[in-house]
Amino acid sequence: MAESEIEVVRALLGSKPRPFGWEERRRRLDEVGAVWPVAEDVRLENVAIGGNPAEFSSVAKADPSGVLLFFHGGGYCSGSILSHRRMVTEAGRACGLRTLAVGYRLAPENPFPASFEDAIAAWFYLRKQGFAAGKIIVGGDSAGGGLTLALLQHLRDTREEAPACAWLASPWTDLTMSGDTMDSKDTVDPLIHRVYLEELAQAYVPTGINRKDPRISPLFADLRGLPPLLIQVGSDETLLADSTRFAEAAGAAENAVTLEIWPRMIHAWPVWNARLEPGRRALAHLGEFARRWLA
Repeated sequence: MAESEIEVVRALLGSKPRPFGWEERRRRLDEVGAVWPVAEDVRLENVAIGGNPAEFSSVAKADPSGVLLFFHGGGYCSGSILSHRRMVTEAGRACGLRTLAVGYRLAPENPFPASFEDAIAAWFYLRKQGFAAGKIIVGGDSAGGGLTLALLQHLRDTREEAPACAWLASPWTDLTMSGDTMDSKDTVDPLIHRVYLEELAQAYVPTGINRKDPRISPLFADLRGLPPLLIQVGSDETLLADSTRFAEAAGAAENAVTLEIWPRMIHAWPVWNARLEPGRRALAHLGEFARRWLA
């Protein structure tokens, strides 16, 4: 069943060639991400954080005292609240929490550190709303996973309270693209390839800033003192090594790390959980992980 379902998603992704312009790419990601809408019982509430859009979601049994703070993927240049709404709302259901999805500023119009600053602002927005740090989970997919890790470093370095735990779905942790699966998985990954990532990295990282800056490539960070981490990645991703190398480095730095490698899954597959049973199971695993650390 999972094999036939993932082929449906692959067909969706390959139904049109990748667009060229940034606006066209953003529209396409919104289109493929939102092809299956949110469940009917999900309640949405629009808010603004520093002039940027954000969206709370909840279902009937969500704990109002806790929240999943989520940063979408899209290579820092695309992605939106819309493209990831189904993923975020079902992740919140699995965790039994409200969610806050953040529409951070995108490159190339707003290169680094704009999105990093927006991630920090979102954290303090929740704290000012009265959410205890230990009742917040921070997460993201792809570039959103990188933003999650940059935020965790900032909170540690500024001696702020840490969230209960963090969720990294197919995280992009190395913008130097030095992982060996960048080449070994190139023929099976339908989405992410070196030339495309290089274009994104050039748009996001200003000239003169080293891509090994730990706020940009968390793989090269001092990883001591992070909250518990759940890392989920597909076996068919060119970014597989971004997860496996990061999990090894974070574990060696004495953090609690859970790494899941999902067979035959592609980049950020929980986005299509409405049609993809392994996407639903991955979110169920997140829920179990979240409840363990929230308790």
